[in-house]
Amino acid sequence: MLSEPRCNARRCRHFWGVSPGPEPEQRPICAAYPEGIPDEIAYGEERHLEPYPGDGGIRYEPEP
Repeated sequence: MLSEPRCNARRCRHFWGVSPGPEPEQRPICAAYPEGIPDEIAYGEERHLEPYPGDGGIRYEPEP
């Protein structure tokens, strides 16, 4: 079972959830990282307030 990603706890409007599939292959996903949010953002201290490699210009925004 995956730990809750911090991006979900922070209530980012771009967070989509967890990718489908068997548990070892599941990854948290979002508009910026549809193939999998980097661990530094999903589980680390990186808040994604500044540009981060591969984000396509999409960064943290709180849910309305």
